[in-house]
Order: sequence, then C-alpha cells, then structure tokens
Amino acid sequence: MPHNKNGKICYLELPASNVDKSAAFYSGAFGWNMRTRGDGSRAFDDTTGEVSGSFVTGRSTSPSPGLLFYIMVDDIDKACKAVEANGGRIVQPVGADAPEITARFADPAGNVIGLYQEPKRQ
Repeated sequence: MPHNKNGKICYLELPASNVDKSAAFYSGAFGWNMRTRGDGSRAFDDTTGEVSGSFVTGRSTSPSPGLLFYIMVDDIDKACKAVEANGGRIVQPVGADAPEITARFADPAGNVIGLYQEPKRQ
C-alpha cells in the first residue's frame, strides 16, 4: 500500500527525445512498469508502485547534475551493466562518492541520474 505522506516525492517528469526508447530503457534496466494514460502519453511506475511519472518531449534534458535524483538498486555493479545493456552509459563510476555506494548514468535522452546501493549491514 502506498505511503501518502506530506512531503513525499511522488511524480517525475523525465525529458525524452524518443519516448519509446526511454520507456524501453527504464523498463529493461530497472523493471519500471510502463503504461499509456488516457490522454495517450506514456507514463511509468517505479518498482515500488509509489513513484509515478511520465516522459515529456520538447523539454531540455539534464546532461549535467543540477537537480539529481538517485534510483535505489540491490547490486550497483549489476545495475551499471543493465544501464549499459539497455542503451545508457555510466558517466560516474562506482566509488567516486565513497564511502557511499553510488554511480551516475546518462539515459538515452542524456539525462544524468544517480544509482544508490545501501551498504551491507555488519
């Protein structure tokens, strides 16, 4: 059940030059659910079902971090491989933000987004 709390981030609009390519990327790399809204636009839900969004055309992409969000992953090395296998590219490798376990990638439209893996508990 979604946690509807005041202040929660709930919706993203991702700039895309090719909506189908971006939808295939996020579905393939992260398992996001893609759907078509009533107005015909492509929308997505993350794997938790708590964050939704849509792909927007005609808007500038974010090729260098200003606002930067991170996608949580179980295994950052596998996630980096999935990014590359689905048409993205790693622009900041794992280790640059040590001791945090992060990386950054550019999606097919050129947006730079982060990956984050929680440290293993000892």
